[in-house]
Amino acid sequence: MKYVLEIAYNGTQYHGWQIQKNAHTVQAELNKTLSTLLGSEIETTGSGRTDTGVHAEQQFVQFETTEPIDNPQKFLCQANAILPKDIYIRHLYTAKEDFSVRHDAISRSYEYRISRRKNPFLQNLCCFYFHRELNVSLMQQAADILLKHKDFQSFSKYHTDVDHFECTIHRALWEETDDLLIFHITANRFLRGMVRAIVGTLLETGLGRISIVDFEKIILARDRKAAKHAVPPEGLFLTKILYREGAIRLIM
Repeated sequence: MKYVLEIAYNGTQYHGWQIQKNAHTVQAELNKTLSTLLGSEIETTGSGRTDTGVHAEQQFVQFETTEPIDNPQKFLCQANAILPKDIYIRHLYTAKEDFSVRHDAISRSYEYRISRRKNPFLQNLCCFYFHRELNVSLMQQAADILLKHKDFQSFSKYHTDVDHFECTIHRALWEETDDLLIFHITANRFLRGMVRAIVGTLLETGLGRISIVDFEKIILARDRKAAKHAVPPEGLFLTKILYREGAIRLIM
């Protein structure tokens, strides 16, 4: 039987989502917990990968069992008791056998959070930036250009196992609050390191180091060397994953 978990995690202590040799990962912790509870080897699949230090407010994970989970409430309570404090299972769903938590996602949303003041309570939960004033209006103009393009090879890490670099970006918006500057971005898919590279390049625009014209030229170059440095991982959050209505059914 196929089940889907909706989880959240603070990625500070992990080398990303995906299992790696000799590395502490979110997927490894989840597999271990589910295997302990269900009494058999459980392998999970995530809706997407997050890199070292990146957080998730919403991540979906699928797994299969030979026997149904009879008491979902007890299952969730026990799983959350076993899991480390920085990983939390919010909900349990069922799905059809042909459902893919990764390939059936319609869109994914990320936020990159920047604090413009030093705040000890946001340590490892945002990127601190308070050196120079940023032209946020110019950064938004540059962000608007993203919606006009499809190929984002310039913002992708090298040596990634993808067939193409095309993404459809639906939203790219800067939001200002009293202390925070938040970049919201939604797309059908993302390349490895894409959001952090985009934000790093947009910040260069806000500092006046590159123009709007230069920003578009970077996209058209289709070369990672053309883009600017990626921002640190601690400010990045996977915030929302969308599926078609009825794709998964909530149990608990």
